[in-house]
Amino acid sequence: MIASLRGRMTPDTQQSAEVQANLVKSLYASPASLMIGAVAGGALGLVIAFYAKLTAITVIAILICLVGLSRSISAVYFQRQLAHQNGGTQPIWGLAYELGAWGYAALLGILTFATLLLSQDATLHVLAVCLVASYSGGISGRNAGRIHVAVGQTCLSLLPTSLGLVLAGGLGYTVLGILCFLMIFAMADITKATHRIVLEALQGKYEKTQLAVKFERLARFDSLTGVENRMAMQMRLREMFDGRRSDKDPMAVFWMDLDRFKEINDSLGHMIGDQLLCRVAERLSHALDGRGHVARFGGDEFVLICPGADRSEAERIAGDIMAEFTHDFDVGGYLLGVTASMGIAVAPEDGQDSDELLQHADMALYQAKHAGRNRHAQFTWSMKERQNRTYDLEMGLRSAMANKELMLHYQPIFDTRSGKIAICEALMRWDHPTLGRISPAEFIPIAESCSMIEPITAWALEQACQDAMEWDENVRVAVNISPVLIKSDGLPRAVIAALMRSGLKARRLELEVTESIFLEDSGRTNLILSDLQRIGLRLALDDFGTGYSSLGYLRDYAFDTIKVDQSFMRGVEGNARHRAIAQSVAYLAHALDVETVAEGIETDDQLRCAREMGFTNVQGFVLSRPVPAPQVLEMMRLMDDDSGSVARLQDRRRA
Repeated sequence: MIASLRGRMTPDTQQSAEVQANLVKSLYASPASLMIGAVAGGALGLVIAFYAKLTAITVIAILICLVGLSRSISAVYFQRQLAHQNGGTQPIWGLAYELGAWGYAALLGILTFATLLLSQDATLHVLAVCLVASYSGGISGRNAGRIHVAVGQTCLSLLPTSLGLVLAGGLGYTVLGILCFLMIFAMADITKATHRIVLEALQGKYEKTQLAVKFERLARFDSLTGVENRMAMQMRLREMFDGRRSDKDPMAVFWMDLDRFKEINDSLGHMIGDQLLCRVAERLSHALDGRGHVARFGGDEFVLICPGADRSEAERIAGDIMAEFTHDFDVGGYLLGVTASMGIAVAPEDGQDSDELLQHADMALYQAKHAGRNRHAQFTWSMKERQNRTYDLEMGLRSAMANKELMLHYQPIFDTRSGKIAICEALMRWDHPTLGRISPAEFIPIAESCSMIEPITAWALEQACQDAMEWDENVRVAVNISPVLIKSDGLPRAVIAALMRSGLKARRLELEVTESIFLEDSGRTNLILSDLQRIGLRLALDDFGTGYSSLGYLRDYAFDTIKVDQSFMRGVEGNARHRAIAQSVAYLAHALDVETVAEGIETDDQLRCAREMGFTNVQGFVLSRPVPAPQVLEMMRLMDDDSGSVARLQDRRRA
């Protein structure tokens, strides 16, 4: 029995600290019940003392009132001051409650014991025993949060009562004493059952709280690097904007990504890439040194927010961040030299809300990468204007073909010996309905980036072939081909479709390509070019002498024409070096049995030099500017009437 009681009174020590704290709080959860118990115990004690008229009973009744009052006051204080604080409660509060509860229960038990032995009034006996019995029943539920407290109170109140009933004598008192003793075990079972229910409820609440904390962390923090994620940073940025004391308070946003991170992922694997991102996050936090917050926006992109940082402070922070990338990253046994590009936007000059500031920081990042990477750039409103124009042009391109806004002009290329037009180079023109004439140098890169270059080129090929059908059989048409098209399967199909629809012979179609198509050559370029030549098309290497020019291209690819860049032809009449380079290309092409075109002929002296150096064809403004197809056809007829002389054409132009 003693072992069983001891087991029942032993508290559960395997509970979490939070659950233990909540169990302590449950003891103080209802100050009103403590006050009611104190009033009831004190009142009945005073009533018994009043009628018993015994000093000992009076002293005990007064002590019951004092202890009950102190417990009520402590419960109210705990509720007001401590129960609302974050974190767990102090252990002293649990001990204080235990001592107060046991003291109060013991005083009730002693009061009943003294009443049974010192007073002969049966009415007082009934009052005292009922007080203890009702108190024991109440505490078995109220204090079930701490089993040993409730069982201790039951024992301290009922054991003296049972003993007093037995000592008072008489069969009825003895039986009642035994029942009170057995009541201890009944109340202990009730307390244990209630405790289990309370504990399960608190444990369930604790687990839900922990799960909510976990989900909140997953929702707010990047699972890989541990820094905030995109959603959390956007929320933080909005809160910072809303919480600024003045609209003039500065705030800097940095948008950063790693240069060529994909190459590391592809060559070393995603595990090394993930570890690198973790190291980068650590270095960014170190570079900020408490001046701001770091978030990973996905992939290798990071965003940093620095409240209170003006433009000059943003430059200093950017310098500290870029300095972190001057040291190699030790990742998985590899020493990785990694660089980063970064865009900066500073409120309020660069944006009046969080979304606008982020957008402008992204624009500045694009500018930094476009300028060569491994650098940072501050946002300027000219970037916004360029982006808006690019967007307008991209949207316009999608309807330009359907609205027949695109057209082809042709610049003739003349044979230096016969003086006749040998080739007409097709040059695209775009008359935008609101922006006016748009340069190909501006809209062609946009078409390449928005996947419009393939349908535009297909249209240009078909239109050029149809126009060429109106010309002399010996005149070819040349169409420039974007390097982007070499990577797709659409070019051969577009060429064959244009030839079949127009009926133009393949030998009259010449495709002009630049050296940039060979920069990422994986054998596919050679295969596509060879297939096109196999059906009879001619290939011209455009802008030779600039960019990545290499004689290896002339060795590995069978070009039909080499076009020497106009930058060499501009100085041939007065620059011996330019003349020597241009003449060597003409000699080399002659030895390879390849036609040559001297581009950018703008003066009579340049035209004379081109002939003297042995170029087979010439092209330039001194002969003809790009003109619409009807004017080209008219030019050809005029030259036929005047025996095809270039000199006569020049005379007509001067006239």
